Amino acid sequence: MLPDAKQGFELDPRLEAESLHVMWLGLCELRLCDDRRWPWLILVPQRPGSEEIHDLTPLDQAMVSFETNLVAQMLKDMTGCTKINTAALGNVVRQLHIHVIARSEGDPGWPGPVWGYGVREPYRREDLHQLAETIRGKL
Repeated sequence: MLPDAKQGFELDPRLEAESLHVMWLGLCELRLCDDRRWPWLILVPQRPGSEEIHDLTPLDQAMVSFETNLVAQMLKDMTGCTKINTAALGNVVRQLHIHVIARSEGDPGWPGPVWGYGVREPYRREDLHQLAETIRGKL
């Protein structure tokens, strides 16, 4: 049974359709965005009705910060990228989720934002699952 804070939580169908479950962290589900143009992870705090970080309790805010930093450092170490972009936009998918994206000079759209640039390029299924396994091993 889920703890009370997770009761009634449902992942937005758009996040489910465009990303793969990697693992559960303390508060967040870690997902891998199915777009091979950038190494792109998404953290989804398991709190029903949360749309903004300030909607979370102070303890949950601290946990989201810790988990985001943990994932960002792992992604930077894993990819050797130039910059980590971290954002919680929510303009399209209102459910609170935090993007952690590895960016490097010369990647598609550099130095502009990833949103609205080109068309998503899904991974081959095997490559997506292998990358998720690699990430699990590093966390």
